[in-house]
Amino acid sequence: MRVRLRFSKHGKVRFTSHRDVARMWERAVRRTSLPVTYSEGFSPRPKLHFGLALSTGHESDAEYLDIDLLPTEGQPVEVDRLPEHLTPCLPVGIDVQAAAEVEASRDSLQQAVTSSSWLIEAADARPEQIGEAVERALAADELILTRQRKGRDVTDDVRPYIRSLTLAGITPRGVGLHAELGTQPRGLRPSELLTVLIDGLVEGRVCRTHQWIEHDGARQEPLPIDATSAPHTSVCAS
Repeated sequence: MRVRLRFSKHGKVRFTSHRDVARMWERAVRRTSLPVTYSEGFSPRPKLHFGLALSTGHESDAEYLDIDLLPTEGQPVEVDRLPEHLTPCLPVGIDVQAAAEVEASRDSLQQAVTSSSWLIEAADARPEQIGEAVERALAADELILTRQRKGRDVTDDVRPYIRSLTLAGITPRGVGLHAELGTQPRGLRPSELLTVLIDGLVEGRVCRTHQWIEHDGARQEPLPIDATSAPHTSVCAS
């Protein structure tokens, strides 16, 4: 049995790395006594399958995690109640928004997600400056970016990764951008987007608002939020 969870990451916890978040989830799974499947070998670990890694310092409304569970008899896992059980076992700022059973045979989240939507702040920038840069980028046939891959400088045309790009208005520190950026085969990071817009732009607050997969020709989220989800109540020891 495989269960998919959707969770958010906001506030000070955004400064924890992807590896630290994985450890937090391992502890939360143990504290809720979920019948999780473990790997084999000298140091068995719970089988947790994360989606695309979120850069340290970035926030998110839409992170995903798949958990493999053992079959149970007599006391089945109440999947719809996992958000209220798990959230109190996680650090402040990580909230489980939805849970659902999915087919284990599906592509992994890292393979399935084809793009992400972002709210990106360009710090110390002017609206007219960013507006002109957005127009230039969208009108360009190609946008060349040099970045490192396995210790070597590689030059890529990143224009195909910009699915959409619009101004989001003035922010406390600068100007906001709404962007949908492709993730396959390598993807484009928010900081790299700012570089191709105007070299030297400083990244401010960044939030991933959606991740998208394509199924039967339609774009959809890996797990939409259920607006009727029950409120969170603690089941963890303090």
